[in-house]
Amino acid sequence: MKLDLYNQTGEIVGNTELPDRIFGVALNHDLVQQVLQAQVANAREVLAHTKDRSEVRGGGKKPWKQKGTGRARHASIRSPIWKGGGVAFGPTKDRNFSKKINKKMKRKALFMVLSSKIDDKELMALEGLKFSAAKTKEAVVAINALTSKMEGYKLTSKKRDKVLFVLPGKDQVVERAMQNVPFVEIIEAKNLNIRDMLNYKYLVLEKDAVGVIEKTFKI
Repeated sequence: MKLDLYNQTGEIVGNTELPDRIFGVALNHDLVQQVLQAQVANAREVLAHTKDRSEVRGGGKKPWKQKGTGRARHASIRSPIWKGGGVAFGPTKDRNFSKKINKKMKRKALFMVLSSKIDDKELMALEGLKFSAAKTKEAVVAINALTSKMEGYKLTSKKRDKVLFVLPGKDQVVERAMQNVPFVEIIEAKNLNIRDMLNYKYLVLEKDAVGVIEKTFKI
């Protein structure tokens, strides 16, 4: 599969060959949804936690003797019916929301999303991205030049479509230049995942990142 290759000024400088085994996979919505749900569940953090009677402080001594006082019998002030006691049936940090997903399913779903980006004309191949300095002004010029060539890209005074840049490796100058642009995100090819790709409508893929994807996912 061939795709037009752009430079960072938005000009077509040639074309690049993309492997069909990654960018030509038929879309299966059920598989993509299953993998996405697993990724979201595995990233979920349990925050709410209440202490039960075994975790609250105090209560080592019986508050009063069992009989003869005329009051109800109690064994501990840590009981849920006492003020300051443990909480009965409250949420705990022991909950597990993780879901198991095998590597082949995860990899195939990733390739399906990449392929669908090409089918929907939402993927752009980039020759390379280099800035003379980590300046947001330079980054915005390059971003505007590239988005102007994207089919169907929406740009209004209040909102514009989000773009995900996939780099072959870490580039601190590019990252610092783009970190203050709210509608843009950068990810290394080895960390590519379907959640980020689906959160950003357009994908800008550096040509050298294709080799990293092949190596990372053992194609």
